[in-house]
Amino acid sequence: MYLIFRCDCGRVLYAKKGVATRKCTCGKTIKVKSRRILAKAETAQDASYAVQKMQEEIYGGTMFKTAEQFKEDKFLNRLDKKMKEL
Repeated sequence: MYLIFRCDCGRVLYAKKGVATRKCTCGKTIKVKSRRILAKAETAQDASYAVQKMQEEIYGGTMFKTAEQFKEDKFLNRLDKKMKEL
């Protein structure tokens, strides 16, 4: 059995039932027990498919970023802002 839930960053994730924590691609470690369960799936393939569908509904696609990419984009956005101010 697999549990499907969301991270604080908005990504939909899944974890095997009984697992204590799950690490999101944004870098945050999530306590599975404290999350609201959105859905359940019998197999990992079913859970993966459900996550993909939920991500598509929310964001229109499944373009994930790693924590490093997220930080880099944030830095570049700040830099662009500063350059516009000058």
